[in-house]
Order: sequence, then C-alpha cells, then structure tokens
Amino acid sequence: MTIVYTLIAIVAAVIVIALLLPRKVVVTRQADVAMSPEDVIARVASTEGFQTFNPYCTTDPSLKITPFGKTEGVGSGFRFEGKDGKGTQTVTDVTATRVTHLIDLGAMGKPVQTIEAKATGAGAHVTWTVTSDMGFNPVFRIFGLFMDRMLGKTYERGLKNMAALA
Repeated sequence: MTIVYTLIAIVAAVIVIALLLPRKVVVTRQADVAMSPEDVIARVASTEGFQTFNPYCTTDPSLKITPFGKTEGVGSGFRFEGKDGKGTQTVTDVTATRVTHLIDLGAMGKPVQTIEAKATGAGAHVTWTVTSDMGFNPVFRIFGLFMDRMLGKTYERGLKNMAALA
C-alpha cells in the first residue's frame, strides 16, 4: 500500500510542477537578408511566396501543400500534410512590417506566427516568432520546455532559405 501512495504522490507532484511551468512558449529567430522589407512582407503574405522559403518543404520533399482562400493577404492560407504533421496556416494580419499567421494543428494547438521585416542598410532584418499557448495540459507544458530546441532550427532553416532567394 505504501508503494501505491508513493506513486500517487509522485504523479501529483509532477502534475503540480508541470502546471507551474509557463503557459505561453515563444520561439524567436532573426537574420539579415539582402531583400527589401517590402519584398519580404509580400512573400510572407502570399501562399505561393511563403512556399519559396518554407523550411518544411526543405526537409520533407513529399509535403503536400493545398492553397485555400485568396492568393495573398488576410484570409489566404494553405493546408499542409507531411511527416511532421498536418494542419492549416492562415494569414490573419498584414502591416507594412509584419505578417501574422494562425497555424491550426488540431489537438496539438493553434500557435501564432509573426514574421517581421525592418529595413537595414543592406536589406531587411527579419524576425520569425512563434507563440504557443500550452493551456492547462501538464504534458503540453512539459513539451513546451523543448520547443525552442525543436523549432528553432526549423525557423533558422527558413530564414536561410529566404536569404538564399535574394
């Protein structure tokens, strides 16, 4: 009986500790590209343009992309299905310096992605940020501890892909 109580206490402690972890997780990467901020924003706000630097296309040649909505701007987007999962990515806001996407991963959540481009002497400084709400699920909150390590390399690859376009 002592073993059962000990196991219950351990599980309860893990859940409590997990719930004390941050609910929101932010992953950010930055790079300079030899492209004007206007060109970066136009590319990011377009379903077709996004695919020219999409890091998942680099790592998954069989990734299926199906556009929907408009071809660019708010409401444009695409469905994706590949080895890393499936979902949708939709443009929800476009300004002169920033594009915001809602990524719907179904049960895995709905992270918000922003890509900003600010003018530099040689082009644009691009910041790619993804914010995920891990909710009250203790497993997701523990998973959040590894998000930067897991997604950071992907966004670095996307920024390198973008820089190669210039």
